[in-house]
Amino acid sequence: MKFSGLQKISLIDYPNKVASVLYTPGCNLRCPFCHNWRIVVDPKPPFLQENAALEILESRKKYVDAVVVTGGEPTMHKELPKFLAKLKARGFLVKLDTNGFYPEVLEECLAHVDYVALDLKTSLSKYRLLGAEDTTSLVRTVEMLKTGKVPYEFRTTMVPELVSAEDIPRMAELVKGAKTYAFQQFVPMDTLDKHFEAVKPYAPETLAEFAEIMKKYAENTVMRV
Repeated sequence: MKFSGLQKISLIDYPNKVASVLYTPGCNLRCPFCHNWRIVVDPKPPFLQENAALEILESRKKYVDAVVVTGGEPTMHKELPKFLAKLKARGFLVKLDTNGFYPEVLEECLAHVDYVALDLKTSLSKYRLLGAEDTTSLVRTVEMLKTGKVPYEFRTTMVPELVSAEDIPRMAELVKGAKTYAFQQFVPMDTLDKHFEAVKPYAPETLAEFAEIMKKYAENTVMRV
């Protein structure tokens, strides 16, 4: 595999763990609020090659507990399961971030991860705004994670215009029975579509109201504001 970057230390990407973060290039979606759009739209070298990444991570084992693989969209890369297995063999906890559109690859990954975060962007009918006409594969992934083979969370970055009050019940029905659902505040900075840099985030009180709705459907609701 190759990567667009490596963040040596993160205190927020793996729940309650110190982690390093690897970023994979490319994505099947075009979310207008994306902050990592440069590695999504037109990934450019120099890329960090797999062996070099593993060497850096190995050298930092005394500082970190875990490795988070994010993107872009990691599961676009069919070699991902083998790479995650190498991380596990080196003693790391492994977390995988995904948009859920490649369930076959994700299923192969489950044997080599300790935690999965699935980004549910909005209600299914609005995914066409992100470049996806067919959400069948996403629904498959949601159902796969709900079986509980590995610890997981569903999470949504609460972007006004893309996630409205009407979307919350539809999303809640999709994830009904989920273990954990996280609401994340939208930060209007350096977005793919510059219009969203002028979009005012929801007030924390409004996010709390949305979370109250989700509490009827998920065992644990988290606010990240």
